[in-house]
Amino acid sequence: MEQRITPAMVTSSTLADLSSSLAALERTSDELSSGKTILEPSDNPYGASRVIDLQSQLDGLSSYESDAQSGIGWENTASGAMTSMDSSLQRVRELVLDAANGTNNQTDLNTIAVEIEQLTEGIKQDANTQYAGEYVFSGTDTKTAPYEEGANDEYKGNAETISRAAGPGATVTISTNISTLLGNGPGAEDGKLLDTLRTIVANLRGGTHEDITAVSTTNLASLDANMATLSDLQAVAGSATNQLQTALARNEDLQTAIAGSLSNIDDTNVAAASIEYSNEQAAYEAALRAGATIVQESLLNFLQ
Repeated sequence: MEQRITPAMVTSSTLADLSSSLAALERTSDELSSGKTILEPSDNPYGASRVIDLQSQLDGLSSYESDAQSGIGWENTASGAMTSMDSSLQRVRELVLDAANGTNNQTDLNTIAVEIEQLTEGIKQDANTQYAGEYVFSGTDTKTAPYEEGANDEYKGNAETISRAAGPGATVTISTNISTLLGNGPGAEDGKLLDTLRTIVANLRGGTHEDITAVSTTNLASLDANMATLSDLQAVAGSATNQLQTALARNEDLQTAIAGSLSNIDDTNVAAASIEYSNEQAAYEAALRAGATIVQESLLNFLQ
C-alpha cells in the first residue's frame, strides 16, 4: 500500500531538520565562546574523566609550587640573617685579635668591649628575623621572638622542625635551630656563641694578664668553633634552598606537560571551530530559505 506524504509530514520533517541544524550551530557557538569542547560530561565521558584527573593533578602541583616558593622565601630570609651574623662575627674576631696584641690600655679594652656588646645585640636582632610575620629561628613557635633584647640570653623558641612539601611524598626542612649556635648565654656555660661573646667582654673589662691571655686563646678558639657552626648552618640552609628550587623547576615542567595534555583533550580548536561555525551558519540559512518554499508563509514567519 502506498503511503501518502501529507503537508503536515513535510512541515514536521522540515522543522526537525531546522532544529537539528540550529542545535549544531549553537553547539559550535558555545564551544567558541567557552573555549572548551566538553561542555557536559555526556559530551565525552572518558574525556571528562581525564579532564577531572588532570585538573586535580594541576591543583596538587599548584599547592606544591606555593609551598616551595614559601620555603625558598623563608630560607632566603634565614640565610640573609645568618650572613649578617657572619659579618658581625668577622668584626668580633678582628677586635679580639686587636685586643690580644698587648698594646691596648684599659680604656682601649673597654672600648673594644662596648663594640662587641653592640655586635652581640645585633646578632640577637638577626636571630629575631621574621618572614611573613613569623620568626624564622623559633622552631614551630613562630610567634615568639627567640631572644629578648638586653642581658637575658635564654632561647625562647623550640627545637621542633618546620617543613614544606616540595612534591608528592617529598618534604624539605626549612627551619634552622639557631640555639645550636647562640645557646643560652653565660648562665648556661654552654660554650656557644652568646656565652663566648659575653665571656670575651667580661675578660676585656677585667683587663688582667690572665684575662687577656684567655681572650687570645680559649675565647678565640671558642669563637672560631662557633663561626664553624654558623658556616654549617648556612650550608644546610643553602642545601634546602637548592632542593626547593629543584622541586619548583620540576613542578613547573610537570605543570606544563599536564596543561598540554589537558588542552589537547578539552580546548577548542578555534580555527577549525570557526570554519565549522561558518559552514553550519550557511547550512542553517540555506535550510531556512529552502523551508520557505515548502512550509506555509505564516508558519515560516512564526519560526523566524
